[in-house]
Amino acid sequence: MKTLEIRKSLRKLISGDVLWDKDILNFYSVDSSLYQVTPKVVVIPATEEDVISVVKFAKKNKISVTVRGAGTGLVGSALNTGIIIDLKNLNSITVKKNYSIIGAGIIKGKLDQVLSQKGKFFPPNPSIGPYCAMGGIIGNNASGARTLKYGSTIDNLEEITFVNGKGEKITLPTNNKISKNVFKISSKIEKEKFPMVSKNSCGYRLDCIKSIKDTHKILAGSEGTLGIVLSAKIRIRDIPKRRLLVIVEYQSLRNAAKDCLKIKETNPSAIEFVDKSTLKNFDFKFKKNTDCLLFVEYDSDIEKNKNNLKNFADGQIAKISKSRKEIEKWWKFRDLALSYSLKSIKQEDRIPHIIEDATVPLEKLGNLFSIIEKLNKKFHTNTVMYGHAGNGNIHVRIISNRKKIKILDEISRTYFEQIIELGGTITGEHGDGIARSRFIKNQYGPTNYQLFKKIKEFFDPEEILNPGKITKPRRFSTLEKV
Repeated sequence: MKTLEIRKSLRKLISGDVLWDKDILNFYSVDSSLYQVTPKVVVIPATEEDVISVVKFAKKNKISVTVRGAGTGLVGSALNTGIIIDLKNLNSITVKKNYSIIGAGIIKGKLDQVLSQKGKFFPPNPSIGPYCAMGGIIGNNASGARTLKYGSTIDNLEEITFVNGKGEKITLPTNNKISKNVFKISSKIEKEKFPMVSKNSCGYRLDCIKSIKDTHKILAGSEGTLGIVLSAKIRIRDIPKRRLLVIVEYQSLRNAAKDCLKIKETNPSAIEFVDKSTLKNFDFKFKKNTDCLLFVEYDSDIEKNKNNLKNFADGQIAKISKSRKEIEKWWKFRDLALSYSLKSIKQEDRIPHIIEDATVPLEKLGNLFSIIEKLNKKFHTNTVMYGHAGNGNIHVRIISNRKKIKILDEISRTYFEQIIELGGTITGEHGDGIARSRFIKNQYGPTNYQLFKKIKEFFDPEEILNPGKITKPRRFSTLEKV
């Protein structure tokens, strides 16, 4: 089917918008990664029925369909040829006592605003969360600072309604027939090949399906390759009445890593990390030899936990705050670490984000820092680091002239091999996308990888949903200018 025919057919088929202006296609050809893939057409459905119609049309005509949230992804998960679906019109919110039912297109910042008026919050909080679409948060199995206490998105989902690759509307786990099939596939995994970490967004999370009541979790982290999420029932919690933030300075990364194990025993809601490269952006005077900071937050048993921290921490406590306003100010500095890290790297020194999201067991965090140090020496690169230290999840930005981009594959292979040896995952929260899908089989082994293909075939037999991601990965072009 020719491109123009596809466009005109879709325009007649649905009540929503069907767009193909050059500027529109260019906008949807990029996200927050360094990749560019131009689609044939962009569809903005007005209703769930529009989504179903588009998927059935795509299946019949063998055209790819890729769902897009807010374009904040860092690894090209929402980029593809074929049809791009933007679900921004599916933006409903219903708030109950302990849960909320949300449309996939609702922006997290809007959700936070509505929930806060009810004294509630949804725990997963990516640093750019206010700008993320909830469908994308589910598709990436996003996390954030407070995953340490409250879990990732996958731990806060109760039900998902989606459209599979056949154009069927399904709700899991309530669809018993589908749930039984998903559970049957998940029961065959080699469990020892799944990383023993507190957060993981690599591949399909078959390890989280302990019974047919868990089958909705297969959509979390699936990046729109198994189905297009329409809505979800999410778990919400009461906003903590009190919070305490402690900023701890360290003269070495290894000392900070050692302290994380002890600090975790004090029941913090967050243990966050930034290296010295971002300190100049803070409105605070640190010691000259400060190599990194830990942000330690508590939202329960404040005084008891503060005293325990003082006894356990070997680092120098630089700041203690109970003021909500001041705490938010410090968190703003931390949340801007991604922006700071990118701004600190010249355009010609920016290369695709591939090794930027590995996670290791917390006791191996010092090993991760050692690996980075050795890679920098071997490949003559530099790095900027920050992340969720309490989960062993460190974001690493490589600084190297883009003319040397060919070394990135070798760096990635070397780094991921060692991360996997440590019992870690190649991505804790940002997903596989274009950047990392080709490394998934190395992490999980051939048996689990075949099960990934089987679950893909079950939901999307024609392979029209976001092809080239997770299973059967393929290379796409990289932007020349950023």
